[in-house]
Amino acid sequence: MERIEKFIDNLPPMDLMRSEKMTLVQLIIPVESAHRAISYLGELGLLQFRDLNSERSPFQRTFVNQVKRCGEMSRKLRFFKDQISKAGLLSSVHPVVEPDLELEELEIQLAEHENELIEMNSNSEKLRVTYNELLEFKLVLQKACGFLLPSSNHAVAEERELTENIYSNDDYVETASLLEQETRPADQSGLRFISGIICKSKALRFERMLFRATRGNMLFNQAPAGEEIMDPLSAEMVEKTVFVVHFSGEQARTKILKICEAFGANCYPVPDDISKQRQITREVSSHLSELETTLDAGIRHRNKALTSIGYHLTQWTSMVRREKAVYDTLNMLNFDVTKKCLVGEGWCPIFAKVQIQEALQRATFDSSSQVGIIFHVMDAVESPPTYFRTNHFTNAYQEIVDAYGVARYQEANPAVYTVVTFPFLFAVMFGDWGHGICLLLGALVLIAREGRLSTQKLGSFMEMLFGGRYVLLLMSLFSIYCGLIYNEFFSVPFHIFGGSAYKCRDVTCSDAKSAGLIKFRDPYPFGVDPSWRGSRLELPFLNSLKMKMSILLGVAQMNLGIILSYFNARFFRSSLDIRYQFVPQMIFLNSLFGYLSLLIIIKWCTGSQADLYHVMIYMFLSPTDDLGENELFWGQRPLQIVLLLLALVAVPWMLFPKPFILKKLHSERFQGRTYGLLGSSEFDLDVEPDSARDHHEEFNFSEVFVHQMIHSIEFVLGAVSNTASYLRLWALSLAHSELSTVFYEKVLLLAWGYDNIVIRLIGLAVFAFATAFILLMMETLSAFLHALRLHWVEFQNKFYHGDGYKFKPFSFALITDDDD
Repeated sequence: MERIEKFIDNLPPMDLMRSEKMTLVQLIIPVESAHRAISYLGELGLLQFRDLNSERSPFQRTFVNQVKRCGEMSRKLRFFKDQISKAGLLSSVHPVVEPDLELEELEIQLAEHENELIEMNSNSEKLRVTYNELLEFKLVLQKACGFLLPSSNHAVAEERELTENIYSNDDYVETASLLEQETRPADQSGLRFISGIICKSKALRFERMLFRATRGNMLFNQAPAGEEIMDPLSAEMVEKTVFVVHFSGEQARTKILKICEAFGANCYPVPDDISKQRQITREVSSHLSELETTLDAGIRHRNKALTSIGYHLTQWTSMVRREKAVYDTLNMLNFDVTKKCLVGEGWCPIFAKVQIQEALQRATFDSSSQVGIIFHVMDAVESPPTYFRTNHFTNAYQEIVDAYGVARYQEANPAVYTVVTFPFLFAVMFGDWGHGICLLLGALVLIAREGRLSTQKLGSFMEMLFGGRYVLLLMSLFSIYCGLIYNEFFSVPFHIFGGSAYKCRDVTCSDAKSAGLIKFRDPYPFGVDPSWRGSRLELPFLNSLKMKMSILLGVAQMNLGIILSYFNARFFRSSLDIRYQFVPQMIFLNSLFGYLSLLIIIKWCTGSQADLYHVMIYMFLSPTDDLGENELFWGQRPLQIVLLLLALVAVPWMLFPKPFILKKLHSERFQGRTYGLLGSSEFDLDVEPDSARDHHEEFNFSEVFVHQMIHSIEFVLGAVSNTASYLRLWALSLAHSELSTVFYEKVLLLAWGYDNIVIRLIGLAVFAFATAFILLMMETLSAFLHALRLHWVEFQNKFYHGDGYKFKPFSFALITDDDD
């Protein structure tokens, strides 16, 4: 035993097996070098600061004004970005790199640019409103004249419904004056009219409202404007309708004007004299052309200013984000009593201590400080954060584990084994080397475009797919491997590794009267013999194979989980967990399901016809009965009795000793007898999270006992349910195979049976659609989720606590758009 322990101790450490060793450090930074020191640490990205001002609100902190200034500058930069996007311009892909710019200078520049843009936008908006009004007036003049017939019997009055907004432009005063000069006095009881323009979507409701308000005493004419007009509020092109309302009486006029105002209709006066109409139209057209020229010049000037801003926008945004992050971090530090130094605390990996000290020395030198920055290690009471150094390949697997829970500090990391077991269990359920090749092509495309896709902003689904590109790669490779074992290529078997070992007894192997296949040569060298395909015994044979294989894989992975609990206990020097948790769990699981796995292997090797269901059931019901024809090897019955007794002994072994030993250790500790035990982890209260953690509190034996009882019952019941849960490997593999067979036989082969190219193409299209969207998307997602559950529940619950917290260093590289 000592040799084994010595061998284990001498094994080289695995990079991902344990999280990085962390240390709590304290920094004492002079005020004059604080900003530069934090900036250098942000570039390094290996120190996680603790918030020493957590009791203060954000508005009570030292650097709150600087944070507000950075927030205001971020708002201005977002305003510039929105303006560039609305103008249809693109930010420069290769931004201009300016020399180092002070925050105060940048703040002044941003304020100047914002004021300039706001002024240009305001002038442009006023010109656009005037342009729209003139354009509407022009359209009203053109369309309304067709509704107005000149009459010599009576005078027709013209209404001047020009508001102050319409004639606010100085250029328009001459037109208004001309209309006023040409307006004739009207008889109050005569026929009058109001002309204007309204949105096409409101025209029908507008007409109904006018009819009801005047009780039908009006004549409504309308015509499409013929041109779309830009809405100044939404900047969208809107279709409008020109209308002319004929009415009589002052009261009707008042009602119509109020309704026009309510519906947002603009009213314009139209003279009935054709010559005056032409003159006004010419004047309006002249004003429109002038305004168009002015608007175009304003847009060009605005776009030029936005383009100039776009060249520097990326650099400015990065600078403001960094400054805000620096001041947010400085707000986590405390001033010492002299108000001349800032005191900070944080976690860092042990390997990064030298790099951090070099960065702090550089900050002291660059800021010309007379006092150096003090950096020293502190003793920590709380548990350190968990930090794994991952790369592009292992990061996705670590994220799968972290989604369940972040590992406790220095706890065994399941991601080491998940790299292999996760894609393999997926492939057991998905095994088809044709579908695996399709997944492989998709993964290779994502990996080939890794450099370009990593810099682009992807959608949520595409981002998830890109992040798991290496998971997809291994999933596809293992799917090809399992597909070769199952001998399925889009559900079709191939004689890849030689001829079949079987031949049909009759003309067809699927004949109901046939006894099946006859073996006439050596077994097929690799995977399932293709002759099983279509035979009467295909489904029973494959079901038996996959079900037994699922149990073997499940028991192996659960044993791996229990073995990892041993390495955890050994690492944390908790001999209690080894003696009263690891040993009885191994005995219980392997006495029952390890024995079942042994029987499966023996049956495969010997070709026995023993009924394993019968063996396992009567192992519990009648352990002393003779096995008869179900006996697989000599001495099986006494071995079963011994294993059953061991399984029964293992349950109280897990339940009772540990709580009583913990109680004994606690009482000895406070009686002052065995202080030597306190140095070891025999009494490691972290192992029992529900036990009394405060040394001054009374030991709660009942709570510890109940926790241990729940843990024991959960393991005993879980050993059964978890083993049964691994049968999903068989079920999903069968479902995938049968679905693939249905699509191949009932769609592709059925369509190919017709001597018609159209039907064949339709069948091929349906088969391709079903393969892509059902087998390659839905089945992939289904197998992925089931593999995820097997790792989270069946595997990780044997050893993984997952109650740690992730190491989140202050790093400029981790700043995202959301931090604005």
